[in-house]
Amino acid sequence: MTDITLTVLGCGSSSATPVIGCDCPTCCSTNPKNQRSRSSAHVQIGRQHWQIDTGTDFHQQAIRARLNRIDGVLYTHPHADHLNGIDDLRAFCYHQQSHIPVYGHAATLKNITSRFDYAFLPASPFWNRPVLQAHELPLNNGHQPVLTIEDVPIWQFGVPHGHWICSAFRIGNLAWFTDLNYLDDKTIEQLQGLDYLFLDCLMDTAYASHLSTEQAFDYARRIDARQTYFIHMTHTLSYESLLHRCPPRCAPAYDGLVVHSHYA
Repeated sequence: MTDITLTVLGCGSSSATPVIGCDCPTCCSTNPKNQRSRSSAHVQIGRQHWQIDTGTDFHQQAIRARLNRIDGVLYTHPHADHLNGIDDLRAFCYHQQSHIPVYGHAATLKNITSRFDYAFLPASPFWNRPVLQAHELPLNNGHQPVLTIEDVPIWQFGVPHGHWICSAFRIGNLAWFTDLNYLDDKTIEQLQGLDYLFLDCLMDTAYASHLSTEQAFDYARRIDARQTYFIHMTHTLSYESLLHRCPPRCAPAYDGLVVHSHYA
């Protein structure tokens, strides 16, 4: 049996919360659960430490969570709020004196290696930049695991994010499904039996590339995880008000939330 611990480093949307220049009740809230950095997670799988996305706030997230090792990164897609903290991986490369493998589907990796080409060069004697190696994962929509870490299988799902295809991941009995606007019946079937589901939930209003609250509630009911947490929320959703509206065994996530699971 392998222990799996997931820490929500961020559960906010691309604008984070508080939003710059906004004085709405959520942005002015004193509840720390309404202070949301961009969505990402850190997952410890046995003795291995894996990162899901390195967004704009990755530096402060890593400091806050006291991260001291990263053995690999799973990228969902190359939008700035999920990628643009990639340069801060150099601290981990320096401390570990080794490269870090990064994973994603072909289009994601093409974008990353083009925009941050310097991060994929051989190491210098000073380790003064990230030293990464790109590994393509097939978009097989969960038919077979794409990785196995400490005997824990990882499945990748290609989900629509507007005109983009975003990678979503099931790691043992945990699933991280951010930045999507639709789930098909086959994917819902392959997500049965989860301990924890982390699911996109942008705002009440329908949106072309994300789930609205009602869509997220519906998918959460159908997937029926032991516990669902909603992520990638805008400032229009306060923690307190959304919590009262959630279906059973569902709740808003918050920065710093930690969950534990096991995989046998």
